[in-house]
Amino acid sequence: MKLKDIISKISLKLILAVGAVTIIIISVYSYFSIKAQGDELLSQAEVYANKLSETIKNSTHLSMLENKEEQTRYIINTIAQEPGLREIRIFNKEGRIIFSSQKDVIGQLVDKNAEACYACHTKYEPLAKLPMEERTRIYQLDTNSPRILGIINPIYNEQSCWAADCHVHPKEQKVLGVLDVQLSLKELDAQIASSEFRSIIFAVIAIALLSLIIGIFVRRWIEKPVNELVNATEQVGTGNLNYVIKDLGSDELGLLAKSFNNMTQKLSEARIQLFQSDKMASLGRLAAGIAHELNNPLTGVLTYSSFLLKRTQNNRELNEDLKVIVRETKRSREIVKSLLDFARQSVPKKNLVNINDVIERAIIVVENQLSINHVELKKNLTKDLPQTTLDSNQMQQVFINLLVNASDAIGLKGGTINISTDLLKLSPYGITHIKKATCPKRHDLMDNEVKIGGMPSIKLKVYSNSKTGFINLDPLYGRNHHLINWDLNLKELRVVCPQCEISLIEEDKKCPDCNAPVYSLEVPSQGNIEGCLSKECNWQKWDAVDADGQKEYIEIKISDTGCGIPKENLSKIFEPFYSTKGQKGTGLGLSVIWGIIDNHNGTIKVESKLNTGTTFTIHLPCPNGRQTLK
Repeated sequence: MKLKDIISKISLKLILAVGAVTIIIISVYSYFSIKAQGDELLSQAEVYANKLSETIKNSTHLSMLENKEEQTRYIINTIAQEPGLREIRIFNKEGRIIFSSQKDVIGQLVDKNAEACYACHTKYEPLAKLPMEERTRIYQLDTNSPRILGIINPIYNEQSCWAADCHVHPKEQKVLGVLDVQLSLKELDAQIASSEFRSIIFAVIAIALLSLIIGIFVRRWIEKPVNELVNATEQVGTGNLNYVIKDLGSDELGLLAKSFNNMTQKLSEARIQLFQSDKMASLGRLAAGIAHELNNPLTGVLTYSSFLLKRTQNNRELNEDLKVIVRETKRSREIVKSLLDFARQSVPKKNLVNINDVIERAIIVVENQLSINHVELKKNLTKDLPQTTLDSNQMQQVFINLLVNASDAIGLKGGTINISTDLLKLSPYGITHIKKATCPKRHDLMDNEVKIGGMPSIKLKVYSNSKTGFINLDPLYGRNHHLINWDLNLKELRVVCPQCEISLIEEDKKCPDCNAPVYSLEVPSQGNIEGCLSKECNWQKWDAVDADGQKEYIEIKISDTGCGIPKENLSKIFEPFYSTKGQKGTGLGLSVIWGIIDNHNGTIKVESKLNTGTTFTIHLPCPNGRQTLK
């Protein structure tokens, strides 16, 4: 890695920034700590020097009062032997040294402006009293010598001095002399230097350890997650949308990683959907091309093969071959027609029409085929039905396809098809289709890949029994055909949005029927829908829809006595290209039907039993302000 890349790393910048702040803080702390320690040691030295000075003063008081010079000198010399004491001197009022632990300076005059005298005299007048801080001084004889602490202690003129017969000190004289004690600060300075050295070593070690610890945590909490995110973006940049970032925790970078995984998942799904859309668009263009290119040849083949079929009645073998040609040509034409029907699903052109008229027109189209297959059609069409708004051509196509499918299910053995209409008032519960659902952050919850009853389901993420998985809710309000493939522990259940993982559980609500946790989904512009996830409970609540009360619907039922549909196939029959007819069907007819019904805001459901028959039930909403045909 290049030096420039290393320097530009955010982790290194963070470590350097924290290290610099740490150095400043520890340096400031160490400076004030060392200064405080030095001041404390110096203060203790001053106290010690003051006490020593008082001790000397008290020890020599009697001998000086009795003018016993030898005894005074002995006392001073004895005390001067103490370690750290440099010199003890006593000046008289003229500034002459009368006693000293160093004999060679006795009798000398000191400069009253010097360090030992400046505090006692102001304009050559001695001061009567001196505070502690003004009686001490610190100085050096030269730059290489240790520091010296000097303390002066005035010897005041007491009554025993001016009243004695042997003394001549006048009463008005306040100060008779000065006791000067000098201590060497060599050991104290050594202690301060040692403390400074220890503080510097501590600061260096602390900075190094803090930098190391910060570096470890920065690498673990920032550098690795950031590198993982960078690597993930590079992978996605190369087109690998299946790359998944491992769990990075629950902090901000962990949430960013989860959002990134959700984003790539959605991008992958979008790419699949886009591919599917492109495929369907290509299929539509292919179907249109096939119609233009094959309709004329197929018409010619069918015309001439039908003509030859009539002329070869006596040639059985050739006649059977021609029948195969005619049959397969018709099937090819139906395949092309189904592809065109599927590809040309468009916005319905709605008008007010009578549904019974549409059904009658559809019956006219298929009645010959029903007659050939010995199928009896029974009609029970309710009169005086209100007009409803729909595209009559598309709805006619729905009824034709359902009648043809019913005839094919009955086969050549013969049977019965019943078609009926009725006007019902229905509650929205069990009939309203949930077409959109979002979480509180407006993430789409609809799953177009997993369908229930031909309709996109609602996908939720669930945590239960220490497991994580997905469930798909039935999109029909009030119907419990949820796809839940594992046992849920309703007491330890967490339901979240698959994208942002925001909770969808209403914490303060329980199902009124089974006391299970209640989930809540937002339906754009139609409020919230609530429900429970118990397999034995159908409870759901949708206030915005329930508030409208019952509405009028036209019900159309088409039932047959055919072979029926296996139960496991009922959820798939509305999917494109799924067929129960094998090679005879394209699998597009029911998909087209479902799309038309959905575009009319209606619903279609199927009930079937093997070897008994199948019933398709369609509900179409009646418009407000309906008009009834007489």
